[in-house]
Amino acid sequence: MGLPRLRSLARLGIWGFALGYFLAYVPYSALTKALSGGHLASYPEHVSGFELLPISALASLVAMFIAITVLGWWQHASRLRVGRWSIPFPGRWTFLSGLCTAGIIATTTLAYTFEGVSIVFMMLLMRGGLLVLAPIVDKVTGRRVRWFSWAALAMSMGALLVAFSSDAGFAVTATALADVFIYLLSYFVRLRFMSKIAKSDDPVVRARYFVEEQMVATPAMVAVLVVLAFIDHGQFSHDIRAGFTTFFDRPIVLQGILVGLFSQGTGIFGGLILLDGRENSFCIPVNRASSILAGVAASYVLVAIGLPAPDASQLLGASLIVGAIGFLSIPPLLEKRRARRAL
Repeated sequence: MGLPRLRSLARLGIWGFALGYFLAYVPYSALTKALSGGHLASYPEHVSGFELLPISALASLVAMFIAITVLGWWQHASRLRVGRWSIPFPGRWTFLSGLCTAGIIATTTLAYTFEGVSIVFMMLLMRGGLLVLAPIVDKVTGRRVRWFSWAALAMSMGALLVAFSSDAGFAVTATALADVFIYLLSYFVRLRFMSKIAKSDDPVVRARYFVEEQMVATPAMVAVLVVLAFIDHGQFSHDIRAGFTTFFDRPIVLQGILVGLFSQGTGIFGGLILLDGRENSFCIPVNRASSILAGVAASYVLVAIGLPAPDASQLLGASLIVGAIGFLSIPPLLEKRRARRAL
């Protein structure tokens, strides 16, 4: 049952996954920003990003289990025998990759809760930093970086430089920069594991990595949040504790659950993009461009409830990313056309 569904999903290709990523990212980022900033008309109160993490993590955990079950992909995971039982169990590297993914999920959600910094700017900062890492990861792991991937990378870096020319570049706090640093470090380690053992044209190999990574990420994040909730160490631990307790007395529980569900949607489609067999310098720009375009769309959704629209420099940065993704789409199409003519 799992293999036919795996083949059907594989037919979507990297651009189909990019569309799914976009469609999940728009409501995820917009709703997170609206909740944290108190911009909902039904509940105009600020919600700490740390308070929002527990309910979103719990919702993501449930969504992960349901998604893998519906796809029938548990069978692709490695197995651990306990008595008469054989249960899905991650390998050493997928376990570590899952921990990094947990860090990515948490820091991404927190990134959209900082006051005074727009969704688009934070996206350009985080995604631009990752684009710098893409060729480094490919070089370290011995993968060839093709010329059009370098060209798209240059355009993406131009987008980052343009973004920093705006006033938003001076509004970034030390906490926000720490969040970005943890995000980039987690992604760097994750991509190294992915490149070594999961970059394959075999959909079964990719599915095994995906399942084992996902079955670690959200449970690990929930476990860490539970531990932090019991540690009396400043405001952030108090907020996490509130996320497990008093948050459920607020009339925004459904919205918190939706943040987690859409977050898991981005995790599923984003992971499938990165697991494509091509080099990271190709896959990462596709992944990042999809999220940046979603960030622009989400920002204009938020304009309807009173938030300011992205400024000209941020829109120019997003336009450069659009150019990058369009540039990336041309060479693979030409290669396919040449292959068809050769048959």
